[in-house]
Amino acid sequence: MKVIIKKVDRVFDGFFKVDRAVLQFEKYDGTISRETERLCMQRGNAVAVLLINPEKKTIILTEQFRYPAYVGDPSRGWLVEVVAGTVDPGESPVETVTREILEEVGYEIEDANEIQSFYASPGGSSELIYLYCAEVSDDCKITEGGGVEAELEDLRVIELTFHEAYHRLDNGLIHDAKTLIALHWFRNSPRYAELMKQGKSDD
Repeated sequence: MKVIIKKVDRVFDGFFKVDRAVLQFEKYDGTISRETERLCMQRGNAVAVLLINPEKKTIILTEQFRYPAYVGDPSRGWLVEVVAGTVDPGESPVETVTREILEEVGYEIEDANEIQSFYASPGGSSELIYLYCAEVSDDCKITEGGGVEAELEDLRVIELTFHEAYHRLDNGLIHDAKTLIALHWFRNSPRYAELMKQGKSDD
């Protein structure tokens, strides 16, 4: 399919960037559309990681203030989420995963398995999110976490049993898309079935 980009202007250049494009695109009937404007928020790509403690059968999450969510609904301004962050220039996604886990929840990991990549809001943003799963034990925790103070991050580390996490999911208490995707994926994974066969988690 063909896209003809006539002009691109940057209309905002801050923490994220917004471009306005004038373009035409090939339609499904083979014709070319008339000229139209489209906006694209450029904020780089990101990672998200579902962090599992298989020995305790727990999921390690974060809670933090999200201003855009607060604007949409003040009752949802503090969101429970999987560990996540932006891929810095020169970093690979898996390097970002390792850094963000240490910064946000204080664990060192040896490896992480990529689950999937997806666009969170393709109608407005070019951001591609790489979703991972990683396993830890209590011995892997080397700091308290809580985020990077210089960036005014203020995160609370939340460790939930599988039962508690899925109670929140099933009762509409998880409002973050990447966390919803990660939790649904894990509940349908062979690893979750394997861990649940080993005995009931302490609820």
